[in-house]
Amino acid sequence: MQATLSGHVIADSSDIVESGGYAYFPASATRLEWLAKAPKTASDLECPHGVQFYDATIDGQRHERAAWSYERPQPKMQAVGGRFGFWKDVKVA
Repeated sequence: MQATLSGHVIADSSDIVESGGYAYFPASATRLEWLAKAPKTASDLECPHGVQFYDATIDGQRHERAAWSYERPQPKMQAVGGRFGFWKDVKVA
């Protein structure tokens, strides 16, 4: 499975965990150099799993909050800990 953004593969792996309708990629399969932590919103701070959103920058274009990861996943979300989910402009297939 691949996550693509602006024609570039931002993550590629067959080791996918699906949860809540999203595919989560291992950090080792994700182009982390294209991601930068986004400022946390009040809603982010309320998340019991310690969500951290990331802005993606590709070809000089910034895509706000295109990816996320859970820093402190509760037991029901442990399977996605240390992995990245994508949405908005990112196509996952």
